[in-house]
Amino acid sequence: MLIRLGYDLQFYVPQPLSFVAQLHVHPSRVADLLEPDLVQLDGGIPSHEYSDTFGNLCTRFVAPAGNLRIHNSTLVHDSGIPDPEAHGVPEVPIEQLPDDVLRFLLASRYCEVDLLSPIALDLFGHLPKGGSRVHAIVEWVNQKVKFGYAYARPTKTALDVYTERLGVCRDFQHLAVAFCRCLNIPARYVAGYLGDHGVPYTTPMDFSAWFEAYLDGKGWTFDARHNRPRVGRVLMATGRDAADVAFLTSFGTSTLTKFEVTSDEVPETPAPTP
Repeated sequence: MLIRLGYDLQFYVPQPLSFVAQLHVHPSRVADLLEPDLVQLDGGIPSHEYSDTFGNLCTRFVAPAGNLRIHNSTLVHDSGIPDPEAHGVPEVPIEQLPDDVLRFLLASRYCEVDLLSPIALDLFGHLPKGGSRVHAIVEWVNQKVKFGYAYARPTKTALDVYTERLGVCRDFQHLAVAFCRCLNIPARYVAGYLGDHGVPYTTPMDFSAWFEAYLDGKGWTFDARHNRPRVGRVLMATGRDAADVAFLTSFGTSTLTKFEVTSDEVPETPAPTP
């Protein structure tokens, strides 16, 4: 399937301000791009790109005072295959984990592994190890936490989500990630595009979050917010939690005036008949 991806983000900036954007499609999906994937800044604002410690492609720039517009449109090919399920997939013992995976067992800004470990052990410690236990975590979070944009706040942690049982997409993932880490299952937070492909339309498009649990030597996709296999996920950035994958970080104050994200399936043009 072909997916038209893009965004139109506009801000009022009262004074010159430094930004870091994580708006590119992840380097692991570059081979699927059919058009350039460019972070476009109106007004000829200079920028440069770098890779962070997680391998995400970042764009750094200084916006002058006034109106700021960041936009892009690109086309990506996706397999259209739903997320594979991991029932029966084995865990990897800690001593066999690759060195670069170990950090996804540790506590992070939004995932308090130390505080949630007794709760995770009580809820899930008796279950068989492996992918089925991760699916049980996802099911529990999906059923126990109520979704709503009114419940969002930038300081909400996994422990807050467990206590309040309210949150947005990232909150669902933070709690599931923390529970996995409490049980010695490495889990990393993921941000990207996820349109309503093959499912009923829900709300206006936004950037999405899910997570990957490291099982049997690779990352497996899980989504505590939707809790069903989906098609058309396009990875943008990965990290320990949302603090590592913010689509835009500003080192000062600005006002959002427009936020539009696109992830629309595009009909494929049939090959001409010989």
